[in-house]
Amino acid sequence: MNSPAPTRARISIVGAGPGGLTCARILQRRGIAVTVYDRDPGPDARNQGGTLDLHADNGQLALREAGLLDEFFALARPEGQEMRQMDPSGTITAHQVPEADELFKPEIDRGQLRDLLLDSVQPGTVHWGRALDTISGPADGPRRLHFTDGTSIETDLVIGADGASSRVRPAVSPAVPGYTGVSFLEAWFTDVENRHPDIAELVGQGGAHAADGERGLFAQRNSGNHIRVYVIRRVPVDWIGASGLTVEDTDGIRALLLGEYASWSPRMRRMIAENDGPYVDRPIFALPVPHVWEHNPTVTLLGDAAHLMPPLGVGVNLAMLDACELALALADAATVDDAIRAYEKTMLPRSTETARALEGGAEHLLSADVPDFGGGDDTQP
Repeated sequence: MNSPAPTRARISIVGAGPGGLTCARILQRRGIAVTVYDRDPGPDARNQGGTLDLHADNGQLALREAGLLDEFFALARPEGQEMRQMDPSGTITAHQVPEADELFKPEIDRGQLRDLLLDSVQPGTVHWGRALDTISGPADGPRRLHFTDGTSIETDLVIGADGASSRVRPAVSPAVPGYTGVSFLEAWFTDVENRHPDIAELVGQGGAHAADGERGLFAQRNSGNHIRVYVIRRVPVDWIGASGLTVEDTDGIRALLLGEYASWSPRMRRMIAENDGPYVDRPIFALPVPHVWEHNPTVTLLGDAAHLMPPLGVGVNLAMLDACELALALADAATVDDAIRAYEKTMLPRSTETARALEGGAEHLLSADVPDFGGGDDTQP
């Protein structure tokens, strides 16, 4: 089969996260039709997660191409660029306060970013409740997407924007993410200025990190007077079950953590023990480095589906940059095949270089060393 022109191709994006929606938005602005399929039953089916920073040299570039940069700045929190490094007693050992006009990497809640992008695509672009099962058809197309509800559709290009557990990835690569040995346990704090003023003071307006070499905490200020704390530990992936607990056993998990953090100050331990509601277990996985694949004229990947890395402030930024470059390649190329080649020629070396720099980086969040706040990537989940 000859590769079709992008303007005549049936383009399917799997995954309605920031990467998939950025790609869809830019394609539509360039007059190219696209459909997005997402496994969630609707846009409000689950919490989208905490806050993230969008960098001027990648995530913001994508938003500019999407025509959404002004809307982003209206929602973003420049004050969220504040970073505090503390020791286990709660003493600040390093502190970065952004300038009043600093906009290099302002914070925005993931849910706000997702809503901004979702509202920007044409009505009906996203088909909810369509969980991908498998992909069939010859490599040169057309392809058929088979969904878990028993339905299927034919398409000329499949873009895997479906994250760490991508169902598109097996069409081009046998690689699967491996556990890094480091796990995050998320704790939520609501109405912090009134209910948790001491924690609010500790964290400030941005992020706060503390570690003793074996265990750590990372706290993030979110919008709406919320704070999320990530309890960071080097543990087996099944540590909850191995401890005789379940993820619903909040009191049991809390008691275990308080024992492990017994040497930390009572003030710091409040970020472990006074959370509102249950903990969320988030073991950290990463794809092998390098993760590359042979060119396929009908399937490609972006974001975590292509290059899952430790959560050190680059994931969404790279996903959106990937999405932007892929959409522009499709807008400028004569055929879908040509566009994929052009996109992967840039994306694969870049992601390999970044992944090598971050390989083993989850361990960095356990280090008690004072960080260099001078630039580069933010150390944020």
